[in-house]
Amino acid sequence: MKQKYLILNDKENKQIKIQEFAELNKEMLSLLCEEAYDYKTIKSAISAGKDELIAALRTNNLYPPGIYAVQIADAVIDLHQSKDQESVELFFDDKNLLTKTRKPIKITQQVEDEAVDADAILEDDFDESYTEKDEIKKIDSSLKIVDDNYVDGDDGS
Repeated sequence: MKQKYLILNDKENKQIKIQEFAELNKEMLSLLCEEAYDYKTIKSAISAGKDELIAALRTNNLYPPGIYAVQIADAVIDLHQSKDQESVELFFDDKNLLTKTRKPIKITQQVEDEAVDADAILEDDFDESYTEKDEIKKIDSSLKIVDDNYVDGDDGS
């Protein structure tokens, strides 16, 4: 899915607005939500660090994935510090996110292979103190078994 985030610097209301758009139909972006943050909130979040800014920007309605949230936070910082810039547009395609190559995981500790004896796995190792219980003498069941008198549903009757 393709997404666009439009980050607006609303100087008149002293707010940063973030609009989230998504491609719901081919080649047509639809507005999903808009969130507004006052300058005071943005300024204190920026001074507390990028993680705090991301936490402040995320809401129940606007919760971008981590990799997008970092880029949105960077754009908010740039826009808030800029005197001239009115808006920033960020475009994302989830296809790029899914196909992005990941760094290989480094193994910090070597796991030793234990020799497994296949015969030991196949042995019956049940509890020797187990004693055979008496066989079931009487079964009370509501099921009735019909020997030869049954009706075949395919014979047309």
